[in-house]
Amino acid sequence: MIEQIITNIQQDLSQILTEAQMEALLQSLNRHLLMLTVEKPAEESTKPDMLPLFIAAKRVEGCSEKSLRYYESTIRNMLSAINKTECLITTEDLRGYLDTYQCRGTVSKVTLDNVRRILSSFFAWLEDEDYIVKSPVRRIHKVKTGKTVKETYSDESLELMRDHCDNARDLAMIDLLSSTGIRVGELVKLNREDVDFENRECIVFGKGNKQRKVYFDARTKIHLQRYLNEREDSNAALFVSLLKPFERLQISGVEIRLRKIGRELSFHKVHPHKFRRTLATMAIDKGMPIEQVQQLLGHQSIDTTLQYAMVNQNNVKESHRKFIG
Repeated sequence: MIEQIITNIQQDLSQILTEAQMEALLQSLNRHLLMLTVEKPAEESTKPDMLPLFIAAKRVEGCSEKSLRYYESTIRNMLSAINKTECLITTEDLRGYLDTYQCRGTVSKVTLDNVRRILSSFFAWLEDEDYIVKSPVRRIHKVKTGKTVKETYSDESLELMRDHCDNARDLAMIDLLSSTGIRVGELVKLNREDVDFENRECIVFGKGNKQRKVYFDARTKIHLQRYLNEREDSNAALFVSLLKPFERLQISGVEIRLRKIGRELSFHKVHPHKFRRTLATMAIDKGMPIEQVQQLLGHQSIDTTLQYAMVNQNNVKESHRKFIG
């Protein structure tokens, strides 16, 4: 690098300086410039690692540990692939990374846009904290994703699943999921003391450890009380394993149990989240204000609620016959 600079200076001044002057200049440049050692500026060498600081900031905002792990792995993968410090990454670098990420073949557009949103959040934070002048993600727009109509459970399907339960726990679990629309992660965190049977409500802790009330119907109350009365353990958890040592039921346990019921009934993809989507669709279909559905489901953004609330296709068909013929 320094040798190239000296050569460029020599070429620039070759027509101006005499041979003796050029010789003296080269000796001076070689003596002073070649003795320099290129060192990182003190402020750059002591610059903190940005990613842990960003993760700490998101933790303070109330993000769950699961979300934080996803953020960290997503950003770390990007930094490793681009192989530049955060402050030197350009829009072109990120576009190239996202394009390569998409070309893996198995990545959906929804997943790709999730990656883009996480990177946008990271670089926006760097901008807010004055580590960079402008976020390079600003010019990378939202990935267009096709809308797919996701299935919900019919009344008949719910009744068949209830009838197929061979124990009080599974019946109470299905009733609680279908009548409250809570997330499976919220379900497994519930304790006995969180349930108010008199008012048919319970306190759940949602994403970011946010607390809210949810409500259940009379059938759920009866089945839940029957399940708790049959229990012989002293575990504080609302739902526990069927066998000793009766430990708190985990998310995977709920999913495995529901999949088993679905297979035995020849149902397509029985999953706990489908109960949540079913409740949202039914509530809006029956005229419940969208803001109240948002509160019920614990959504921070009303746009998220609208994504859950699928229009009942049968009602569309009836309206078509009524208004169009």
